[in-house]
Amino acid sequence: MKKILILAIPAVLAACSAQNKKVENADAMDYANTITASELKEHLYTFASDEFEGRETGEPGQKKAAEYLKKEYKSLNLPSPIGGDDYYQEVPTDYFKRGKVKPTENVVAFLEGSEKPDEILVISSHYDHVGMNDKGEIYNGADDDGSGTVSVLEIAEAFVQAKKDGYTPKRSILFLNVTGEEKGLVGSKYYTDNPIFPLENTVADLNIDMIGRIDPSHEGKEDYIYLIGSDKLSTDLHELSEMVNSKYTKLNLDYTYNDENDPNRFYYRSDHYNFAKNNIPIIFYFNGTHADYHKPTDTPDKIEYELLAKRAQLVFLTAWEIANRDARLVVDKAEDTAVGK
Repeated sequence: MKKILILAIPAVLAACSAQNKKVENADAMDYANTITASELKEHLYTFASDEFEGRETGEPGQKKAAEYLKKEYKSLNLPSPIGGDDYYQEVPTDYFKRGKVKPTENVVAFLEGSEKPDEILVISSHYDHVGMNDKGEIYNGADDDGSGTVSVLEIAEAFVQAKKDGYTPKRSILFLNVTGEEKGLVGSKYYTDNPIFPLENTVADLNIDMIGRIDPSHEGKEDYIYLIGSDKLSTDLHELSEMVNSKYTKLNLDYTYNDENDPNRFYYRSDHYNFAKNNIPIIFYFNGTHADYHKPTDTPDKIEYELLAKRAQLVFLTAWEIANRDARLVVDKAEDTAVGK
C-alpha cells in the first residue's frame, strides 16, 4: 500500500503542475493549428448532408443537427451550463412571429475560466437553415451556416486541448449554437432575453455566419474575411482584432459591410445584433453572399476548406486574446437600439 502511494505522488504533482501553468506561457498558435481543413470537412459533410433535411427550425432535421452538436460537445467533455445532460435551451414557440414553428432549442456548452469565471465570452453561430422546397429539394446550408457551426466545434476543441495541457482560459467561454436565425434571429433574441449568464458579465460575442466561401468581389484575391461591428461598441475590441490578425493569420480584413451606409445592412442581420443591442461588443465574421446563397446548391463540396480553417483560426485567436487579457474589454460607445428596428 505504501509503494502505491509513493508511486502516485509524482503523478499528483504532475497534475497539479499542469493545472497551474500560466496561460501567458502558451503559444496560442499551437492550439489554433488544431483547427484543420480536414476536420472541418469531415464535420461539414455530415452536418450539411441530406440526412439533416436542411435543418429547418423545429423540424426533424434541425433536431438531428442539435443532437449532433450535443454529441460532439459531450465527446469533448465540455459540460452544459444548464446542468446535467441538458445541452438545450428551449425556445418557446410564441417567440416566432412568422407562421407556426414547432418547439426548438439553442445548443449550449461551457468552458469555465480559471481566474475570472464570472466573465463570459460568447462564441456563436446559427445551426438552423431553411429546410426543403415544394419539390423536395434539400437546402443543405453548407456555408449558411454549416461553416460557422463546424467552426465553433473546432474552436471548442482547440480550447479543450489547451485546457488539457494546463492552459485554461482566464475567462469562461460559452459556445452558443442558436436556432431560428432564418426566422428572424429568434434563438439569439431568446438567449439575450433569457441569458444563462448575466448580460452584464458577458464581455463580447464573436459571431460566425458564413465563412466557407469566396464572394464575387474577391475572386482571385481569396485570402480575406469581412469583419462587421468590431468598432461599433469597443475601440478595445477593434484594436485587439487588428493586432491578432497582424500577428497570426494576416488575412485581408475587409470592412466594406461595416459602413453605416451599407445598403445590405448586414450588421443588423445576424445573431450578434441581439448582443449589440445590449451594449455587448461584437464581431461578425462573414464571407459575403454568393450565387448559392439560400439555394439547394449551397453544398459542402463548394466550401474552401483551407480558407475556412484559416478564418476559424482567426476567430479562435481573437477569442484567446479576449479570454486571457488582464482587463475586460472597455465599452466606450453605445448602441442606438432604435437603429435597424
